[in-house]
Amino acid sequence: MKWETQNAGARPPGSAAAGNRLIEWLLRPASRPWQLLSLAVLLGIAVSTSLRQNWGSDNAFVVKAAETLLAGGSPYEDKRFLYLPSAVLMAVPEALLPQVVLRWTLPVAMSALLGAGWLAALRLFSVPLRSRFAVVGFPVLALAYKPYVNLVLIGNWTAISAAALPVALLLAHRRHWGAAGLVVGLAIACKPMLVPMGLVFLVARRWRGLAAAVLVPLGISLAGALLMPSPSLFFTKTLPFLLQGQDAYALPWDASPIAVLPRLGVPAPLAVLAAFAGAGAGLWAAWTRWRRPDSVGGEGGDDGELRLVETACMVMLAAFLVSRPSFDHYLLVVLPLLLASAVRPGSMPRSPWFWAALGPQVAGIPWPSELERKRRAFKDCATLCGLAILLARRALRSGRVTLEPVTTAGSPPRTEPECAATPAESASRTAF
Repeated sequence: MKWETQNAGARPPGSAAAGNRLIEWLLRPASRPWQLLSLAVLLGIAVSTSLRQNWGSDNAFVVKAAETLLAGGSPYEDKRFLYLPSAVLMAVPEALLPQVVLRWTLPVAMSALLGAGWLAALRLFSVPLRSRFAVVGFPVLALAYKPYVNLVLIGNWTAISAAALPVALLLAHRRHWGAAGLVVGLAIACKPMLVPMGLVFLVARRWRGLAAAVLVPLGISLAGALLMPSPSLFFTKTLPFLLQGQDAYALPWDASPIAVLPRLGVPAPLAVLAAFAGAGAGLWAAWTRWRRPDSVGGEGGDDGELRLVETACMVMLAAFLVSRPSFDHYLLVVLPLLLASAVRPGSMPRSPWFWAALGPQVAGIPWPSELERKRRAFKDCATLCGLAILLARRALRSGRVTLEPVTTAGSPPRTEPECAATPAESASRTAF
């Protein structure tokens, strides 16, 4: 295994060594019973979701929009259809399926999309797909992380972005930036959640990928607009409704600081200022992280995967701080990538604070009744802000480097920031 071979004989003392031993154990192949048990857990969640009466509640808005288009109406007559015209075309196949077929296939499709994102995140970090980490990690996430079951239940198209982002980063790491832009563009055509990823293409100066990410959803949206009556309603009715943060229907579940802080007594203008200041700091952290390339074949055998993942996740978290609304399942777009990065020494999951930030989302914890139902957005906001702060802190603090002398053949010793800069050792403890 790539990670094991490059770290043999170089075990740091104390808790870090224990963490490395745990990772090495997790990277070993999982037995067949564990593989079957993991599959049974995922299928069990999907089947139990199909039996519930409120399944597919969010997906119903998209299906209804496609049905309206097929009937000759404008999908934007429904103010709660908030996607681009391209999403209407993407939803037409669903609208043609009988309800009973959707009931049993939609939860499985949501689980499959989330699973695809998990597998792509693992491959990005060269984790064997038959390892214990891969086989057991995903069902544990499904059982322990409450937003997973919520996303499978409501059938929200966030699952498409959760699959597309790791796939796009995997392609980008393999130098297929054009294909990565195509994947991001198709995901935006379904739901404009990955629009902030355009900044990653921009800072990487991958213009072909950026063009694909922009032109693909634009072209499909233009085609959808030509096929529907009154497409201008998207600008005159839907967009203003979305920019205002929707209404009281979505407010109890909106985890953005702009929505949560006023509910805690903070004046609305101050809440907006705080959210945008946090998003600005997050973007600065993403830019700082991108400017610090990981040493090729360095500690942990990282070849730039961690840099790419942390930059993209920081951009997405910064966007979630100011997007209206921002729901709990949005974090499933970045969480599989962050969890997969645990195989790299010094990554964010190696810190106990990472797990503390996820604490409010752990299933089974008996929170006070004030934090359940229509006030659960307080917990969701705490997790969102916690992850954003931790990742920004890591990106900014890791920017400190120490310079060491480098000697090349035929030249005297010299100091070169680009080839000799190594990150300063972090003072944080590990969680393993």
